[in-house]
Amino acid sequence: QETPFCLRVGHLLPYSMLDSNTTHFSNPSTFILLGIPGLEAAHVWISIPFCTMYIPAILGNISILFIVKTEPSLHEPMYYFLCMLAVTDLVLYMSTVPKMLNIFWFNSREIDFSACLTQMYFVLVFSMMQSGILVAMALDRYVAICDPLRHSTILTNTMVAKIGLAVVLRCGIVVLPFPILARQWPYCRTNVIPQPYCAHIAVVNLACADTRVSSYYGLFVRVCVMGLDGIFIAVSYTQILRAIFSLPTKDTQLKTLGTCGSHVFVILAFYIPGLFMSLMHRFAQNVPLHFHVLIGNMYLLLPPVLNPIIYGVRTKQIRDRLL
Repeated sequence: QETPFCLRVGHLLPYSMLDSNTTHFSNPSTFILLGIPGLEAAHVWISIPFCTMYIPAILGNISILFIVKTEPSLHEPMYYFLCMLAVTDLVLYMSTVPKMLNIFWFNSREIDFSACLTQMYFVLVFSMMQSGILVAMALDRYVAICDPLRHSTILTNTMVAKIGLAVVLRCGIVVLPFPILARQWPYCRTNVIPQPYCAHIAVVNLACADTRVSSYYGLFVRVCVMGLDGIFIAVSYTQILRAIFSLPTKDTQLKTLGTCGSHVFVILAFYIPGLFMSLMHRFAQNVPLHFHVLIGNMYLLLPPVLNPIIYGVRTKQIRDRLL
């Protein structure tokens, strides 16, 4: 019989699993990824939606990169930003889903300590890069709709490259303290991570030290970086909507609104699950652990599936080229 044991905030593990994996060590050589805790018997069935998302996400984002590269008429800021988003989606999937499927199909749960921290760094960097690129795309739409005559002079290829470099540098530098701090904590409770990948909060919760500095820094990043990105996107699309409703004809309004509406849908699909997950970690500690894990995985894996559909298939130029 599996009796739940509370491992810090909201993390539940069976007694038997803790007994077999708890040792006194300063740094484990490997971590054990549980997959979806409490649903191990259903891992094969759970792998079906993960695999179903993995294939279209990889093929869709690669197709966008190929189409934009081979079609000169698509060499514009909007499509350059779309390619940046496709690259971040590909890296997120390639750094997490193959290991998840290995856990679900072959019960291959071990991951090296350094590999775990590397995976954690990649997930944090490229998740934050998604936010930065969405800001850049909102800026592009704002200039294109609110000041179309100056669009080509404001968003030149050089400016697009500078924006892309700024996004990469910002994310790489801001996220760097997370794995550095995680490497320094002593781990003497267990090396079992109740996740199918090395999520930051799950790794830090295994440390037997005061990790408040890591928690406070994580809160700072979420509020001051992701929060400011969300505010900037909201302001941009508010101005865009004002410009749309001032257009002369109804058809033009509906066409432009349809395009921006699909963009807003992707943005909401990125931010709302993250907000929901943060609230759950703080205020819904009685929610089963497997529900926490599934929501966290949807937050990570759903946007890369939606992006090629919303930004790619629904964009006429890309759709025509694809056909």
